[in-house]
Amino acid sequence: MSRPASPWIAILALYAAGLGAAGQFSKMAVILPQLGQAYPQAGTLLGFLVSLLSLVGVALGLVAGMLVARIGFRRTLIWALSLGAAISLAQSLLPPLPVMLALRVIEGAAHLAIVVAAPTLIAQVAPDRIRPAALTLWGTFFGVAFAVTALIGVPVAQRFGPGPLFAAHALWMAAMAVLLVRLVPSDAPAIPDTGARLTLPRLLRRHLEIYRSPFLAAPAWGWLFYTLTFVAVLAVWPPLLPARAATLTATLAPLAAIAVSMTLGVALLRHWPAIRVVLLGFALAAALALLLPLAPQSAAPAIALFAVLGLVQGASFAAIPQLNDTAETRALANGALAQMGNLGNMLGTPLMLAVLGLAGAPGLTAVVAACYGAAVLTHLSLDRARRGLRP
Repeated sequence: MSRPASPWIAILALYAAGLGAAGQFSKMAVILPQLGQAYPQAGTLLGFLVSLLSLVGVALGLVAGMLVARIGFRRTLIWALSLGAAISLAQSLLPPLPVMLALRVIEGAAHLAIVVAAPTLIAQVAPDRIRPAALTLWGTFFGVAFAVTALIGVPVAQRFGPGPLFAAHALWMAAMAVLLVRLVPSDAPAIPDTGARLTLPRLLRRHLEIYRSPFLAAPAWGWLFYTLTFVAVLAVWPPLLPARAATLTATLAPLAAIAVSMTLGVALLRHWPAIRVVLLGFALAAALALLLPLAPQSAAPAIALFAVLGLVQGASFAAIPQLNDTAETRALANGALAQMGNLGNMLGTPLMLAVLGLAGAPGLTAVVAACYGAAVLTHLSLDRARRGLRP
């Protein structure tokens, strides 16, 4: 199959598939009150409708990277989008809670396949000159999907219940599957080593090998610190502010991250390696985190903090093809990043709430700053390891 006239056509279609994958989180997360009305006896199980996807990601992130490389990126993406569409359609019927939870586990596998295959395909179809910008765009998919779901999905769910929102998501996923059949080139022949069985000892050994690699694992290790704080701070910090400042922070902080990622981040990536941009973002974020308690009435410090985190957001994805030059290694790196991202999202909010309860706002901001400082030290040590391995 021939490529589209402009690579941006395929890139934007792959990005749209990513919005569908992020929608697998946001379609549940932003309408929890409506889900509570649909499942009034759910109690604490209601939260698992959101967190089950993270649990699947933590358990199977790297496995997804291995399997996607074996099966084929385009083939995996089309099947994962089709499966995601079928699951959302089933969810639109609001089945009994145990069935809904089981569907979320299967949906977690489809989600992982998309977030591994789609950025790997973007790196393949994007020429060198636009690859950093294309992957920076990819880095915004989560924030954009949550914003769109909150803007459009919440009013729909409030008026009609969750069913129509899930049906709309199913339609989006199915449309992306059909579109990408036409826009994305067919997979290359299968990579070597497809016959090796993925036994548990082999899987554990591969996890150790990948996370010890300063090339494969570097973006993932930085992403762990990013996700450990991003959603957590957005959830925990605004309630500590006056009402207007809290609203401004919750609304503008994610948008500031996206704006900086797509402007300053893309500009810096034209001249700097992606890891250097990531380091700049983390260093600025560490400094700004310490300033948060100095302006307890203002939204500005938190918005500035999230703005500089936009540098980390896009450049982390751009670093994967810069550090790894084959589709297989990029898939593994994307799998590791998905695994660490889900781990950070799962642990971040409980950790920050515990710190806030024990040490108050100053303790919270000190821990956030320490996370960013640890990210800087981790990236610097991995960079030193890479220089030692290069001839």
